[in-house]
Amino acid sequence: MPNRSLKDLVTRRILPRVKTPGQYVGAELNAVVKDHSRVRGKLCLAFPDTYAIGMSNHGLQVLYHEMNRRPDWACERVFAPWPDMEQALRQQELPLYSLETFTPLDCFDVLGFTLQYDLGAVNVLTILDLGGIPLRGVDRTPLHPLVIAGGPCAQNPEPLAAFFDLFVIGDGEESLPRVCDEWLRLKSSGGDRAAWLAEMARRLPHVYVPSCYDLRFDAEGRATAPSPTVQGASPLIRPAVVEDLDGTALPTSPVVPNVEAVHDRISMEIMRGCPWRCRFCQATTIKRPLRLRKVETLVAAALESYRNTGYNEISLLSLSTSDYPHFDELLRQMQEVLQPLGVAISVPSLRVNEQLRTMGESLGTDRRSGMTLAPEVALDDMRRQIGKRVRNEDLFEGCKAAFENGFNRIKLYFMCGLPGERTIDLDGIVDMAEHISRLGKQISGRLATVVANVSNFVPKPHSPYQWNAMQRREYFCEAHRHLWRRRQLRSIDIKCHDVETSFLEGIFSRGDRRMAEAIELVWRRGARFDSWREHFEPRRWHEALNDVGLDVEPILHRPYPLEASLPWDHIGIRQGRSYLEREQTKALAQLTELDCASG
Repeated sequence: MPNRSLKDLVTRRILPRVKTPGQYVGAELNAVVKDHSRVRGKLCLAFPDTYAIGMSNHGLQVLYHEMNRRPDWACERVFAPWPDMEQALRQQELPLYSLETFTPLDCFDVLGFTLQYDLGAVNVLTILDLGGIPLRGVDRTPLHPLVIAGGPCAQNPEPLAAFFDLFVIGDGEESLPRVCDEWLRLKSSGGDRAAWLAEMARRLPHVYVPSCYDLRFDAEGRATAPSPTVQGASPLIRPAVVEDLDGTALPTSPVVPNVEAVHDRISMEIMRGCPWRCRFCQATTIKRPLRLRKVETLVAAALESYRNTGYNEISLLSLSTSDYPHFDELLRQMQEVLQPLGVAISVPSLRVNEQLRTMGESLGTDRRSGMTLAPEVALDDMRRQIGKRVRNEDLFEGCKAAFENGFNRIKLYFMCGLPGERTIDLDGIVDMAEHISRLGKQISGRLATVVANVSNFVPKPHSPYQWNAMQRREYFCEAHRHLWRRRQLRSIDIKCHDVETSFLEGIFSRGDRRMAEAIELVWRRGARFDSWREHFEPRRWHEALNDVGLDVEPILHRPYPLEASLPWDHIGIRQGRSYLEREQTKALAQLTELDCASG
């Protein structure tokens, strides 16, 4: 039951003084509140960003639903407090608490973080510190919660290894319940925390316990894959995989936020994994194998979710939604059921393929003013080199079909700084955007609005490009200027990702345990919400990295030999490292062909 004394103090002393107090009070529609005296274990799911962003995360809703289905566990939530809330809690000497029962975080058995993006790292420390939990795992006692993490950023856990007791690799539905149960069993058996963690490292194949592994370096001073120091701990952590996705329950009663969230709608995962093999993409390797949900499962769940929430929009999620093999049938059945109820269906991003030519008609909903596509690069030969097997012909025909069906705005996602990038590839981004805008004029009589979002390529762990170096700041800055100089139509908007943000993302993606010193130092110097542009101060990070003596040159800008041991090689993927080596070898051969063709 709720902690009445803490709730009263927060309500009287703090909430009248902070912005958007509704994000700190809980009691939302479909929130699950359990009596702690009637459960065996207590888990709090932590999202290191604001309530508005965390409540839009589908994975958080899935794990919340999965754990609360169990009668013996209570699962609650906490989000990173905005700076005004953090300051108020510190001034009043009150702890950060869960939304369901206002329970301080150090009173839970397990505190589980979802790590969705690298720059949320400083917010992890804020949540731990305000929750009364030592920042570093080595300083925790048997009385403290087990602090765990999962999500995309766990694919290279080393930069944050000092702050977590263990990382859960792969699908959380498969492994999180077992981790929680095993922790309670070990605690009840007596002994010390180090022994419990060592036993988890031995017994759980999908769990990485950093304290049971040693950091090692090569002759150049770069970190290599950590080696186990505990007998029985595996040198390679294999990902947990939900084999039967259709048999895994969807969260059909998701928690409905008290305040406006980034995505105020039902999110429904229709497929996990991706049928394509893009060489720049980490997600396509770590999410394999491809698994589907049945059309009838999805339609029934969509209707039930609408009845339980009242949302008037459903978003169909996957890495490649339009590649769902029964996509047309799914749209048809969902529209039959949901259109009479006034519920729209949205697809966040469409793949550029032959199916796109008819997609505009298939998505015939009232919310069809804009379409999002991800060609990644603008020229077909470069796209073949990065492993994305789509053609400009299909993209242009698909855009024409979209304009004919009432769409008037196209958003395109590109990358710059990819291996082998040429000036003509940058020129092609603007040329493609302007060509699509003119296609809109041919059909509607006026230039269509086209937004070209250009991100800076970071070679991600467990992608075939993981051995490549990242381009330097100067390259990205000049590439962005080049794009803007070439732009002629006012109907085109070019939005380039911040170079300093990409630089830091690269350090997190490719770094090792030495990053922990810089992360803690920059947090103690005031860094908060660095994924928010208005809060991000690059100079603070440059100074911290310099003060701890961490040279980022070999981490970011020096390629690895194919045979090198990488700092994240102890984290496995379904296909194995040999698959990545083969793809990188093919990419190098195709780069040579591009060079020859370009003179």
